[in-house]
Amino acid sequence: MSARANAARHRAARRPVTPLTEIAQTVGAGAGRRAAVVATAGGLIMTTFGAGAAQAAPAHHDAATSTVDLGALAAQAREALAAAPVVTVAQNAQVQVETGVAVHVTPAPVREAPAPARTATVARTATRTAARTATATAAAPAPAAPSIGAPAPASAAGSAVVAIAARYVGVPYVSGGTSPAGFDCSGFTQYVFAQLGISLPRTSSAQRYVGTVVSAADAQPGDLIWSPGHVAIYAGNGQMIDAPRPGKTIQFRAMWQSNPVFIRL
Repeated sequence: MSARANAARHRAARRPVTPLTEIAQTVGAGAGRRAAVVATAGGLIMTTFGAGAAQAAPAHHDAATSTVDLGALAAQAREALAAAPVVTVAQNAQVQVETGVAVHVTPAPVREAPAPARTATVARTATRTAARTATATAAAPAPAAPSIGAPAPASAAGSAVVAIAARYVGVPYVSGGTSPAGFDCSGFTQYVFAQLGISLPRTSSAQRYVGTVVSAADAQPGDLIWSPGHVAIYAGNGQMIDAPRPGKTIQFRAMWQSNPVFIRL
C-alpha cells in the first residue's frame, strides 16, 4: 500500500462515527458515488439527479427528534442511493441557498398640476367676484348718524332753558344716564339746568321739592313739570321736552299728565 493511501486510511480512522457513517460506507462500496450527500447544520440534504426521486429527512429541534428510527432512515437512504444515477461531486463543492427576496416598491401616484387654462379661469372668476364685492360695498350708503338737536318751538321763544334743552333732541333714553351719550328724565333736567348754574338733585322725587310751585295758568316755558316718577321741562302751549322711556329719544311732545306740578326755579 502506498504512503498516500496509508495516510488517507489513518484520517478516515480518526473521523467520528455518526448516523451518516453507514450511508457513506455504502456509497463508497456499492453505489459508486451515485449521489451527493451533504451534511449541514440544519439537517440532512440528499440530492439525486436524472430519473431518480429526491428524498430529504430534515432534522427538527424538538422533542420528536429522539424518537426517529435511524436504522429505518439508513435503509431508505441506501435504497435511494442504489437506484440513483452516478454523480461525480468535487470535494470542495458547496451548497448555496438563496434567502434574499427582491422587493419591488411601487411609488405613490404623482398628482398632476392643474391645467393652466383652468387656473386662469379660476383666477378671473375670483377677480370678478372681488370687484363686484368692492363695488357693492362702495355703493352701499353709510348709516346715517342720528340727528341731534332741534329748534325750540315758537311758544318757548326767549326761554334759555328750552333753547339749551332743544340741543339734545334725538339723544337716546338710557336708564341712569346723565350725559349726552344718554339721559334718563331727571338726568336730563339736571344736565340742562347745570349749564345755567342751577344745581338740581339727581332724582325726580328730590327735584319735586326745589324751587317754587306755580299754577298751571301761571306756568312759563322753562318751568319743571313734575308727576309721580317723572320730570320734564315745560315748552309752553301744552308742550314739553323730556327723556320719555327706554327705546325712545329726547323730544318735544304734548303733555300727557292729568294733574302735573309746575315748579319755577
